[in-house]
Amino acid sequence: MESWQEKRYTFADFSRWDDDQRWELIDGHPYAMSSPLSIHQILSTELLFALRSHFSGHPCRVLHAPMDVKLSEHDVVQPDLLVVCEPGQILRTHIEGPPRLVIEILSESTQRHDRLRKLNLYGRAGVPEYWLVTPHPPMLEVLQNRDGLFTTVGAHSETGVLISPAFPELRLELGPIFASLPPQPPIDEVRESVPAYAVAGSRQAP
Repeated sequence: MESWQEKRYTFADFSRWDDDQRWELIDGHPYAMSSPLSIHQILSTELLFALRSHFSGHPCRVLHAPMDVKLSEHDVVQPDLLVVCEPGQILRTHIEGPPRLVIEILSESTQRHDRLRKLNLYGRAGVPEYWLVTPHPPMLEVLQNRDGLFTTVGAHSETGVLISPAFPELRLELGPIFASLPPQPPIDEVRESVPAYAVAGSRQAP
């Protein structure tokens, strides 16, 4: 008898699960999603407002989790944010097929899931553009799908201005978005400096 670890579940199975847990289905395997932290939700809200402002009056729709996106019979995900431009994809219960843009906000618990499982899935499914957002330290990576594989085409800090390959008219200033986050513990990041002996040596030079 097939065990639950071996079974590949389908969208029909997924649709019958009636509990309070949020789930994703990747290659037929279920993954339980943890509750997001406040920093995640603040950043998601700021990005949502910025994108909704840009797409106001535009045929594309900006949606946010929880919203099921069916990529195949064995793949159902809930991106943090997504942009859909084909009205026929927006069904009553879910989004059918790959969105034009998918955004995932990383955390310690989701980083491997978002950077490996979901990145490879989104590539295979034909998602044109994928943003990976790190709340702390502030970073946003823009990836473009080229023949099923994602290539990084932009990497920005909190001072950057994002230009989207899928939406060239979209220019997103990241300063106000990241500035909304509460203070975080300091990180001893790599920084520009000069060795003390080099400074001393320069003072002795004629």
